[in-house]
Amino acid sequence: MIQAPIRYSVYMARGWESKSVEEQVEERAEQREEAAKAASKHVVRAAGAEQARARQILELKRERILSEKTSHPVRRSALQSALSEIEAELQSLG
Repeated sequence: MIQAPIRYSVYMARGWESKSVEEQVEERAEQREEAAKAASKHVVRAAGAEQARARQILELKRERILSEKTSHPVRRSALQSALSEIEAELQSLG
């Protein structure tokens, strides 16, 4: 009869331990989800920053081309071609 209460307390201890383990597993799963969300936000921000930088570079190139003045027809044609390419890239970036 003395062994019955000891067994009961052992089972209770295991029951409490398993609940604690379940809680820890759930907490870790939630932490992983939060980390994944934070990582995806970082990737989106980085992609947006990269796109903004590419757009800025193209706009600077466009301004440089527009600021050039030349009377040579071949050079003017080359500048016009480069300008149309830059305009197309700017439109593709949105």
